[in-house]
Amino acid sequence: MSKRLLNALEYPEADKLNLNDENAFRNVIVWLELNRIKKAPQSLSNQLKNTNSKDWYTIYCKYKDGLGCPVLESKIEELQWILGYAVQIETQKNKNLYFKHAVENLQNTNVPAVVAENLLDKLDFRSQEFADGIKALAKVLNTVTHPDPLVTLKAVRKVIIQRMSPDCVENPDKYVLKGTPFPFQDTDLGFDLNDPVLNQAAKILRMIYIQNLRDLQTRANELIVAVQSVTANPKTDTKLGKVGF
Repeated sequence: MSKRLLNALEYPEADKLNLNDENAFRNVIVWLELNRIKKAPQSLSNQLKNTNSKDWYTIYCKYKDGLGCPVLESKIEELQWILGYAVQIETQKNKNLYFKHAVENLQNTNVPAVVAENLLDKLDFRSQEFADGIKALAKVLNTVTHPDPLVTLKAVRKVIIQRMSPDCVENPDKYVLKGTPFPFQDTDLGFDLNDPVLNQAAKILRMIYIQNLRDLQTRANELIVAVQSVTANPKTDTKLGKVGF
């Protein structure tokens, strides 16, 4: 991978390079900084060029820390990171050229046309015909319509899921709510909006919120029970019991 990146960066004789050789490693770091990265201060760059210095590794550590190189296990991994950093710089520098070639390759690619078989993909969800159809469906299901047909469609979907599933149709008594309707109009809201209509709307919103909260609690309880059925095994093997010492 490192040699491929060096070839991409046009490093001389990248294929013949022995990255395990200390001198070769130092020369690569110096070449990358001088020709591709160019981020180090002049003083640090001059010190880095002196690859025969006994303090070179200390200078290199200072250099790679300045680039933001993370702590890695080996110098080869550090070189890999620095190469990726250099490639990123080159890509940003010539991004318009690379983008041009990418567009040309996409245009020249002979990709077969995909014909959608799903009829819903051809619907215009903002057309008047679609809005009229959703409104008629809502009327059949006794669902209050909304000016936005997509909102009405969500309400219709909810009614179909909750009231028209196969089990619900076969066993309506399990799903149809029974009992005396709750007189929410007579309940105390706890605050006054100085408008009877707004007060009634606030009471309805509170009831919806409580219902959603109860539904969430029921789902949470079902999840806990499902997890406990996996983690808790109540079966006990009495044959393993021991009495006395």
